[in-house]
Amino acid sequence: MNDYIKQKMKMKKPVFILLLVLTSILTSNIMAQSEFAGNQIGVGLVAKDIDKSLDFYLNVIGMKKVGEFEVAAEFAKSSGLSNGVPFHVDVLKLEDSPDANQWKIMSFNKEAAHPMPKFIQDDTGVQYITIMVNSLEPFLQRIKKHKVKLLGDTPVPLGEENHFVLVQDPDGTIIELIGPLK
Repeated sequence: MNDYIKQKMKMKKPVFILLLVLTSILTSNIMAQSEFAGNQIGVGLVAKDIDKSLDFYLNVIGMKKVGEFEVAAEFAKSSGLSNGVPFHVDVLKLEDSPDANQWKIMSFNKEAAHPMPKFIQDDTGVQYITIMVNSLEPFLQRIKKHKVKLLGDTPVPLGEENHFVLVQDPDGTIIELIGPLK
């Protein structure tokens, strides 16, 4: 290798290292702008009847059970989750993927402290969830098979291709399904 090429390569090393350091700093600053460790939300749902709720979410909505766990009385109390009542949690997802949100269902085997809502304005707090689907057809078939009532006049058109379907879980949470009919 001639001396000119050797000298050019020596000059490029510091520039490359400087660019590498700057890229690392900029990347870490961009990543540090979020306070969140991930982009998922896990939702906990307290059901009156765990079996009815699991049947609805597994067999009507089509979620997958991906796990379960117990919350001991001592942890439940010290964490503030309950006043020391232990409970079991079933973990569901739309798909068995590490990137899918968790839908955690638990029950304390008691009636709700409020009446079951008919519409989203009937209560405060989380009233409905939205699930985007590739086709409403298999959902409508399962809804009919399990005799789940469609709310309103759904399915109703939503734009050019999509339709909107509303159903309610056994405890009153409204499930909004959006996608093409076929």
